[in-house]
Amino acid sequence: MKKIAYIRVSTPDQRHDRQIEGLSGLCDELHIETLSATAARRPVYDRVLKKLKPGDMLVVWDLDRAFRSVVDALTEAEKLRQRGVHFQIANLNIDTSTPAGIFVYTMLSALAEFERRTLSQRTKEGLEAARKRGARIGRPPVMSERQIGEARKLIDVGGLTPSGAARELGIPRWTLIRSLKRVSSPQLPSS
Repeated sequence: MKKIAYIRVSTPDQRHDRQIEGLSGLCDELHIETLSATAARRPVYDRVLKKLKPGDMLVVWDLDRAFRSVVDALTEAEKLRQRGVHFQIANLNIDTSTPAGIFVYTMLSALAEFERRTLSQRTKEGLEAARKRGARIGRPPVMSERQIGEARKLIDVGGLTPSGAARELGIPRWTLIRSLKRVSSPQLPSS
């Protein structure tokens, strides 16, 4: 039986150290990926799954390192079970090769999904409350009010088209158009 570890972080800014340190003594192999769990394809994860043989064990440090959701976790664990492959969450000491391990794994998966959905709901509620208070949500405007006024002058007084004004200011045309719409300007002439 081989114990094969899958280690993942979402961004290059995050470090694998904690997972590597926790799994290196437990596993025969470590496979490392830097990619969001929600990515359409996870090449390292796919290679690890193909490599697993009956009797082997897939090991992850945390539940969220391998799976996208509770449904995904339960589906993948069942696929592994049908292939005769076991699954272990190292930091929780959960091993699906036992009935108790499968039970605890199922319950933790459900709790993790509940936590994820609750956090998402709270975030949406917080954003809505901020909008009601008048807070600006999202990226800051690319153009300042002064720059927009300069562009408006180039169009209204200078007779330039929005494309010409954008070229003159050294900005993309669509940036200028969006910025002018943001300040509720009158209808723009076509380019």
